[in-house]
Amino acid sequence: MKKWILIFSTLSLLMACTPKAPPTPTPDIGAIYTSAANTVIAELTQTAAFFTPTFEPTAAFTPTPETPVPTAAIPLEVTPTPVECDNSDFVADVNVEDGTVMLPGQDFVKTWRLKNTGSCTWSTNYTLVYGGYTVKMDGVPLPLGQSVLPGEEVEVSVQFKAPPTPGEYVSYWRMQNALGYPFGDFFYVKIIVE
Repeated sequence: MKKWILIFSTLSLLMACTPKAPPTPTPDIGAIYTSAANTVIAELTQTAAFFTPTFEPTAAFTPTPETPVPTAAIPLEVTPTPVECDNSDFVADVNVEDGTVMLPGQDFVKTWRLKNTGSCTWSTNYTLVYGGYTVKMDGVPLPLGQSVLPGEEVEVSVQFKAPPTPGEYVSYWRMQNALGYPFGDFFYVKIIVE
């Protein structure tokens, strides 16, 4: 019996003295998700790089004398998408020919002839809107006095004030529908202030 007590005591001592294994850590679910997401992003990036075409320029753009180049930057504005049925073509200048000489601060009305080349009828809520090139010259569009059916022509006008400083001035305009969407050809007035 002493032998068993001695063996049992020795085993108990040995078990008490042996180091215990460290507890198994609980996995961090957030770290696992982050790692998985990073792997997916890396694979998508590699896939996109494989399918992204590269373009080599073949020639530089050089404007020809026939290509009109605005003399001032176009203001950065968000232009709404036009309604597909609205379109206009410039037909003719009715008055104030290009290069007309004006006095500083002189009031004048410029009139253009346009054609409704779209499939929508222009109501009297359609108007002209400043096109963004060079100067507005305090332009105020005059109301469209009538509805314009597709295929019809109409005269449209803007009330201007010549700038106070001598020089050459150009102001671009275009049509705008009742929802505020600009559309169609740009047209302009060009004057010389002396």
